[in-house]
Amino acid sequence: MNAETLTLRLFEALIDGDRRTARSILGDQFDSNVDPETIYVDLLWPTHEMIERLFRSDQMSVMAHNMATRLLRVLVDQAAGMLISDSSLPRRRVLAMCGANEQSELGAQMAVDLLEANGMEVCFAGGGVANDEVLARVNETKPDVLVWFSSVPTDLPDIRAAIDHLHEIDACPNIQIAVGGGVFSRAEGLAEEIGADLWADHPLEMAETLIHDAAHRAPADQRTVGRTKRYRNAA
Repeated sequence: MNAETLTLRLFEALIDGDRRTARSILGDQFDSNVDPETIYVDLLWPTHEMIERLFRSDQMSVMAHNMATRLLRVLVDQAAGMLISDSSLPRRRVLAMCGANEQSELGAQMAVDLLEANGMEVCFAGGGVANDEVLARVNETKPDVLVWFSSVPTDLPDIRAAIDHLHEIDACPNIQIAVGGGVFSRAEGLAEEIGADLWADHPLEMAETLIHDAAHRAPADQRTVGRTKRYRNAA
């Protein structure tokens, strides 16, 4: 079964709330020894993107969207347990945030799982966290990268305010700020406008961006690149 057919089959199971079939599809991938990262890139993310695209265009009911999103999260959690962390890659400390909605959080979770599997030390706080708490955490732990995912424009004022404040107080001058998610892919130049250092159109590309940036920052004899090349075409 090709990737497109498999994605469509999983999509139908998710919007129907068919938990048994959805788990069976994922289980078959594990039984066939498909690499967990390939499952993320070729199955879970394309299915997530299809759900969100149809919901944004009012081609899916709230009921179907809620069932699909929550069941897909269960599958992502199962797949995450199969990922193996590669300790040979340059290690960076990442604080990840996202918009305060289910779709932003699920997309961010997939990227966070892949970042961790590629050797990064990640703390993921999800959405709905006040900016003062985010900034306090940054000051306390001084991560290498602050990552912010967003799917909807309503998240932007808080993200912009947090970035502006970090630049104003200059509390962590070496921290990199990375942004990603649907809202940035739909507005060219937005990431640069709000002061981000790195950006990506979608969470899987964000994983690649940070991994490659870490590799280029590492000493020459420790650089490891190419592992995430396949993410580049994930959409």
